[in-house]
Amino acid sequence: MNAISPIDGRYRDKVATLAAYFSEEALIRYRVRVEIEYFLALCELPLTGLATFDSTRERELRKIYENFSPEDAQAIKKIEKTTNHDVKAVEYFIKQQFDARGLQSYKEFIHFGLTSQDINNTAIPLSVKEALNAVYTPLLQELISRLSDLATEWKNIPMLARTHGQPASPTRLGKEMEVFVTRLKTQFEGLRAIPHAAKFGGATGNYNAHQVAYPGEDWKEFGRRFVEGKLGLSHSFPTTQIEHYDQLAALFDAMKRINTIVFDLNRDLWSYISMDYFKQKIVPGEVGSSAMPHKVNPIDFENSEGNLGLANCLFEHLAAKLPVSRLQRDLTDSTVLRNVGVPFAHTILAFQSTLKGLQKLVLNPSVIEADLEANWAVVAEGIQTVLRREGFPNPYEALKGLTRRNTKITRESIGKFIDSLEVSDAIKQELKQISPQNYTGI
Repeated sequence: MNAISPIDGRYRDKVATLAAYFSEEALIRYRVRVEIEYFLALCELPLTGLATFDSTRERELRKIYENFSPEDAQAIKKIEKTTNHDVKAVEYFIKQQFDARGLQSYKEFIHFGLTSQDINNTAIPLSVKEALNAVYTPLLQELISRLSDLATEWKNIPMLARTHGQPASPTRLGKEMEVFVTRLKTQFEGLRAIPHAAKFGGATGNYNAHQVAYPGEDWKEFGRRFVEGKLGLSHSFPTTQIEHYDQLAALFDAMKRINTIVFDLNRDLWSYISMDYFKQKIVPGEVGSSAMPHKVNPIDFENSEGNLGLANCLFEHLAAKLPVSRLQRDLTDSTVLRNVGVPFAHTILAFQSTLKGLQKLVLNPSVIEADLEANWAVVAEGIQTVLRREGFPNPYEALKGLTRRNTKITRESIGKFIDSLEVSDAIKQELKQISPQNYTGI
């Protein structure tokens, strides 16, 4: 009740799965994970000081981050109160763990030769990658699948199209859903192709400390093997003190484009509901309006639209800000990166709301059919195109003259117009077969 952000208040139960990736505790756990894996990777090298490390204890050390608890996170935060440095606090915590396990002689190889960004710029892309795989991707795929099912279910439903808000050549409801399926699939494939890049190379990206301590080692190759082989990320090299963030910016731009497509879908569905093309399933006990008992509002699509707007504002700022840093590094990326989970959360909320709204839709075919029947003028395009095929003089102008009168165009008035044309009976019969219900293309 006292949370400032609705993500950690009103909507917490809907986005709680993201806490495992983007909370303060999660960030600390990912840092511990990278530090432990880095130490174990060093142990695979022929380095003096690590030659006697017992490799059978690897499992024991990995349990430090695998069994990481809220109490461990609090212990690190307590250390941070003294160090005033979050990554150094992680290093000291792990050294304490080594002391407790009788591994004191190896603890100076924790954080060996590293700067904070070697940990942050691996921990954060790792958390983003795993959040995408575990939370974001399944939900997006569920949304695409649901839209695909509706596209199939409604594939034969003719529907009046509207361009510029005006009646236009008819389409099919299923095809209009398929448009969004195709758009989302295309952008999702682009998102999946973006590497999860990570920086790892010391204070200014050159492995200075590593090289001076062990000049015989190929540290660049070690860094590549560690980042790609151990962490499953893409190694950025060369870098400054920090990751370029170009790929992370590309990822956020891709997520923003996907959100924009869902935003567009929400608005279309909202419009169809306002046109009464859809009714909405009534949820027992739910109130649509505090004053008007009859109302069943399209709140799910509106909620989604609002959350997508918030998400995209943040994604846009992240994508624009993160790749820009003064000289070899400034600190502006640090505070910004702590908010990565926020646009993720608003996006997840939006996808959930759109899915909920889709589940409530009830097709109202009588209204869709009535709208088609009331707009016979839309077949004028088809009639004049057949007349063009037959070499009829000025067919566009003839239909324009008919359809722009102030009188209503009906099946009967179209039929009378066709009868007045100087074309064969076979062509007249062909033209009379065209109706708003069947003039839907391929």
